[in-house]
Amino acid sequence: MAGVNGVPDGWVVARVRPGSVRWTVCPDVAAVLVATAGCATVGVDIPLGLPTGAARRACDDLTAQRLGRARSSVFPAPPREVLGAASHAEACAVSARLCGRKISLQSFHIGPKILEWDAVELPAHVVEVHPELVMRALAPETDFAPKKSARGAGQRIAALTRWVDPALALADLPDGARLDDVLDALAASWSAARWARGEAEVIGEEVDDRGRPMRVVL
Repeated sequence: MAGVNGVPDGWVVARVRPGSVRWTVCPDVAAVLVATAGCATVGVDIPLGLPTGAARRACDDLTAQRLGRARSSVFPAPPREVLGAASHAEACAVSARLCGRKISLQSFHIGPKILEWDAVELPAHVVEVHPELVMRALAPETDFAPKKSARGAGQRIAALTRWVDPALALADLPDGARLDDVLDALAASWSAARWARGEAEVIGEEVDDRGRPMRVVL
């Protein structure tokens, strides 16, 4: 299994096997697909299917509902035309015309990451995941602090012990990835493993105008 999360200069990949976690930082999606060749399932923390108009993806709304107070970690996927804008101001204008609302600066900044995946033919074994949902599924009793805080990082490491051995998984982390990035990649691999076993919960079940799934796998 593999979990993938964006980092400033590319993508961090966690390839998880029994007793083994191997880390790679890839410069682009093509390199991610090479690094994960042979993995049964690859979980990616990025929208893989895009809406076309004013309607939001059901999986985004349902994920936000599930997260409650942490709903701000969900960035509703904007239409492809919005992501292609050259500036945030232009993106807001396009979004207002197509959707009746502006796009947040955070969503605009992850636009190039979304477009990277949108530009490739999506392999059937690559699924969209949301790490914050995973953390709460692993440790439903925990009131999680923000993931970039020391307390939040500790809580997430504790939650992930129910999936991997942290002494093994975090012993030799790659350059170019922050702690919260690698924890999200490990969480993504948990969802990938559940999908491969046929045990995953699917949140939202739509397809976009190109036939790509608009869903979150948990």
